[in-house]
Amino acid sequence: MTKRLDGLRWEPLWVSHVGCLKGCLNYLGKEMSAPWLFGATGHAFMLNLSEDVCPSGPTAWKTNVILTLGSSVGYRTIVVFGYRGNGDLEQAQERAWEAARRAIDDGIPCYGWELDVPEFYVINGYDEVGYYYQGCTVDDGAGPKPWRELGDTDIGCVQLVVVHPEQSRDDVTIVRNALEFAGAVAAGGKDWVLPGYAMGLAAYDVWVAGVKSGEASGTGAAYNASVWASCRSHALGFLEESRRRLAGRADGAFDKAIEAYAAVAANLAVVAEQLPFVGADEAQRDANARDSARIEQVVEHLRLARDSEERGVKALAVIVSHLA
Repeated sequence: MTKRLDGLRWEPLWVSHVGCLKGCLNYLGKEMSAPWLFGATGHAFMLNLSEDVCPSGPTAWKTNVILTLGSSVGYRTIVVFGYRGNGDLEQAQERAWEAARRAIDDGIPCYGWELDVPEFYVINGYDEVGYYYQGCTVDDGAGPKPWRELGDTDIGCVQLVVVHPEQSRDDVTIVRNALEFAGAVAAGGKDWVLPGYAMGLAAYDVWVAGVKSGEASGTGAAYNASVWASCRSHALGFLEESRRRLAGRADGAFDKAIEAYAAVAANLAVVAEQLPFVGADEAQRDANARDSARIEQVVEHLRLARDSEERGVKALAVIVSHLA
């Protein structure tokens, strides 16, 4: 027997974690703009890279903070996590299977990590074999994935998130918390960064060094460019929406932040154009990452983006001071 949650789909976004969370909230009837959710979770202001600019940057950090931070828009989560390196993979597989079935039986949406490639996928059904799921590589859905195969990959990680509805908080709280998080990320994100990675403004320096060295992963360089350009586009949208929602509160500082993040978003868009992910195979991405003319443009625009973000973070701090 197959049990399904008809209508549960992810929202196609470069950050599959936010896309799956958005899809779950849509299913629960909690409509909001993508920039509002990106900002409320803090992901709009995240920047995380490894020295070799590998594709793991967007996901290899302590991401559960976005669930607790974003809960102010009206949800609570139950998270099942396990890791082969900790010796609890099999137990986590069992707990995830139990949690997913219970949630779907109760009409509650959930999503999980690496049901296909290393991205997040909404789980919209199950049968006696395993999970039915949908996401970035399976737009029409797929399954069943045997439940004991969840997390049985090179990464070896089980992560399942059940999303329950809750009352949202006021806009001032949502914006203040998001911008405080943005400032902490920019300063290095010591509470969320993992060994071997750089976060915030320091990540720009690692990014520049990585692409200049000629040793950056071509696929990683392209993927990071697309993800972080998308994040900063949503950061701009979040700030614009915040200014409208909080009209008369720190308008001048909002204007400065919006101007700065518009420049960040524009410069990172150029980086993504120079290092395209979609429409380029692995060989072409590698060639792009070693094209001196392209890399010269990439480095210039990364530096401009960093300078603009540094200005923007100062404006965010002023906004926070007005919302205290």
